[in-house]
Amino acid sequence: MASVDNPVAGGPRLLQAPLDLHSRPGGPGLATQAQAGRRLRLLADPAQNQQRLVELLEDGYRGWCDQEALETQTVACGPHRPRLLAAPAIAAQLPQVIAFALAAAAVPNQYLWGGTLGPDFDCSGLMQTAFASAGIWIPRDAYQQERFCMPVAVAIDDLRLLRPGDLIFFGTARRCTHVGLHLGGGRYLHSSGRAHGRNGIGEDSLRSRDDHPVASHYAAELRGAGRVQRCHDGSHLP
Repeated sequence: MASVDNPVAGGPRLLQAPLDLHSRPGGPGLATQAQAGRRLRLLADPAQNQQRLVELLEDGYRGWCDQEALETQTVACGPHRPRLLAAPAIAAQLPQVIAFALAAAAVPNQYLWGGTLGPDFDCSGLMQTAFASAGIWIPRDAYQQERFCMPVAVAIDDLRLLRPGDLIFFGTARRCTHVGLHLGGGRYLHSSGRAHGRNGIGEDSLRSRDDHPVASHYAAELRGAGRVQRCHDGSHLP
């Protein structure tokens, strides 16, 4: 097995066990989680605090992970070949995406920043994992997902433009900070933290600001919606 100390010689690595990636080399700061079966590559940066900077090949996401984990939980593998589906093929898989998200909501869970493995997810981690369950890779973070989607004009009074499986985006005028999955009729599923009245995955509505504190909070931060029309090609998205 090639040494992970030589990322050029080592090439792509296959994860044989789940791996946590962190936002910086030291301290907690969970950025994302990668399930067994995913591929990564080591970047050329030297190790810091026994951490190595890697890039996940399915979505181009970068983070720091434990050097020892790389040595014991990955093996050399062939190159990543993205599965690039056309829009009609993606649309045909949306019932499976929705079914995964609903199943995730049906088991005990709580909000976890960086969570993608379940049962605990963050908002965009739930979206990415739900789509990946149907063989559709989308970017990791909510603001990246917003950029990646085909925009769908949406206002509270014009929900007919939304389809089940669309992503609904929330945040400030400057940046998307939250995402949910449209189920139909203005109802959406998302994972949110206790700061807004719930700790985990729940269903809310865009139609009323008053049916739940969480719905009220996010209805006031609605930015718009997007439709997944393509698969991520694995390139890094800043």
